[in-house]
Amino acid sequence: MSDDPLLKLLRPKRLTAVVDVGANPIDGDPPYKILLQKRLCRVTGFEPQAEALAVLNTRKSDLETYLPNVIADGKPAMLRICRAPGMTSLYKPAAQMLNHFRGFPEWGTVIKEIPVSTSRLDDVIAEDALDFLKIDVQGGELTAIENGRHCLASAVTIQTEVSFLPLYEKQPTFAEIDQVLRTLGFIPHTFAAINRRMIAPLFDERNPCAALNQLLEADMVYVRDFTQPQRMSDEQLKHLAIIAHHCYRSFDLATNCIFHLCQRQAIAANSMQGYAALAASVQPA
Repeated sequence: MSDDPLLKLLRPKRLTAVVDVGANPIDGDPPYKILLQKRLCRVTGFEPQAEALAVLNTRKSDLETYLPNVIADGKPAMLRICRAPGMTSLYKPAAQMLNHFRGFPEWGTVIKEIPVSTSRLDDVIAEDALDFLKIDVQGGELTAIENGRHCLASAVTIQTEVSFLPLYEKQPTFAEIDQVLRTLGFIPHTFAAINRRMIAPLFDERNPCAALNQLLEADMVYVRDFTQPQRMSDEQLKHLAIIAHHCYRSFDLATNCIFHLCQRQAIAANSMQGYAALAASVQPA
């Protein structure tokens, strides 16, 4: 059992339920790393690339489960393995777009195509068993979300990769994902990461990731609409506060959740003061 002060203040009925679609940590630590370290969550991850899945299963704790499912719409599909593992996708790389950014034509070269069966998120995750969805599947984010509407009804946070330019053929872009998530009751909260690149033919030979202003992709964080707290249960507010505090240092959002919980008498009356002291004690990033 965790001795985390925020957990003791909120006393949720269970650990925060995290689902990670595309769990291979190519870009570094996952946003929920601290929740795992503090034993505040359980993670169900999906990773279809065999080598990456093996590594995840070798390193996992007792709070983590990793599965090989390809999350999409439940229909047969073609998994396109690219030279750069981070570009492997159900979508075909868009050569015309990739040619505008040095390195991408090579990284996006398809070296193998594998027929796969896909799974719907709603078929592999039980309703009310998802608080925090992290998804990065190289163009397939919207399909996964649209086929996970039932389990997402309980979710309070979604961190999804969004693309401002379609790097894959027929890939939904940021605007389309944003519209769907808003209809599901989520609003934008913050950028967890922003990926820019230099437009060809300009290129920095010393740094293949050098950029000026052109946006390519971002990891965008959406949260359940906190301006409509009456639409959230006590348990949802508690998990949103835990995620906001630990994963994103969004102390204002966590305070907002605790305020409404106090108004509902769902937690101790002095919890606002207790959380203010806790947030003040957190070291600057």
